[in-house]
Amino acid sequence: MLTFLYNFIWTLAVLLLLPFLSFLRKTGISGRLRPDLPLAPSNKKRMWIHALSVGEVISAVPLIRAINAKYPSLPVVFTVKTAQGMEVAKKELPDKVEFILPMPIDFWWSYSRMFRIINPAIFLYIEGDVWPGLLSYLHEKGVNAFLVNGRISPRTFRSYRRFSPVVRFLLNKFELCLMQSEIDRDRLVDIGLSPQKVKDTGNIKFDRPWRTMEKDEHDQWLNKLNLQPEKIIWVAGSTHEGEDRIVLETYKRLRDHFQDLLLIIAPRRIEAAEDVYKLSKDLGFNTALRSSLKLHKGINYDVLVLDSIGELDRIYGLAHVSFVGGSLVPVGGHNLLEPASFGCPVLFGGHTHNFQLMSEGLLESGGGWRVKDGEDLFLKTRKLFSDSQLQKTMGIKAREFVMKNSGAVDRILEHIGGYIN
Repeated sequence: MLTFLYNFIWTLAVLLLLPFLSFLRKTGISGRLRPDLPLAPSNKKRMWIHALSVGEVISAVPLIRAINAKYPSLPVVFTVKTAQGMEVAKKELPDKVEFILPMPIDFWWSYSRMFRIINPAIFLYIEGDVWPGLLSYLHEKGVNAFLVNGRISPRTFRSYRRFSPVVRFLLNKFELCLMQSEIDRDRLVDIGLSPQKVKDTGNIKFDRPWRTMEKDEHDQWLNKLNLQPEKIIWVAGSTHEGEDRIVLETYKRLRDHFQDLLLIIAPRRIEAAEDVYKLSKDLGFNTALRSSLKLHKGINYDVLVLDSIGELDRIYGLAHVSFVGGSLVPVGGHNLLEPASFGCPVLFGGHTHNFQLMSEGLLESGGGWRVKDGEDLFLKTRKLFSDSQLQKTMGIKAREFVMKNSGAVDRILEHIGGYIN
């Protein structure tokens, strides 16, 4: 009944939107209603893997590598919801999957068409983005679906508890929910899922092939970004509105102590880069956008604002100290492993509930520090920039933390292997 009602509401919504089809083409919505598909229906069975956006795509890479190695004859089709995620997928996965496709909206006509063309034998959701219509359709068609690297934030958990009968009805359509941590597992059991259906397999973000930055690559990045080797580099990644100002004002104070200090700041939303650029200029900094360096060589700056996709994870390798955003504002934090993997001390705020075990583990390892506010951020970054030995020691501990926590991909393959023919 719930599935029928859900599909009925979607049908009404689509019918109401049809008169505005020409306008919808401009917004891109019509493309998600009926995406262009470069393949025809086939009897060949495939694995269908879906990721929401950039973070989930990056998380999927080590899993897909392992699937390719263990099941080389199994074709994989990868779908992505956002344009930014699609761009990263095309960069990271073209030689690992048969096709990379846009995910249609959760309308019965759209996803049933996608289903017929992909012809999935098994379906994997990466981390979340659970769509009721598609999941119900997969269950009806007898396709085993798995939630992989699942995560339940405190806010999501509160919503799940409020609507637990509906959530149970939906999540029980998964064959297994393979969660990032015991906390995530317990939250699903708490709302009524069977403990046999929910497993703690660990976080596949730890299983990326973490490449250190060798001198040649380091020099190439310095050249790309027009940086001098003597510069002290602070990288603030995945910042959100409110944090940008805190970081820039902290940098202003730090410059009184470290004249060679340079800030690279990467807003979480690329659309915010222009606003961060203007804010930095207003605070008196010689500021450049990453895109301008591609057009004009030789630009000098104090602050570089990243308005590019897919570069931050390597640019962290230039940092002497890093800060990971979404944590001084109540967003829940972002991936701390990227800077840590380079042996870089990692600072982050108090809002890390999306990465609770990761942040706690990094603190316990001695590779990261939590900061309370802008003043605390200033004091702790100043301490690190003043003490090169402390920087080095924390960096070593940060990388060791990353290396010691791998293995989630193997555990996931153990659980889904029996469902792959």
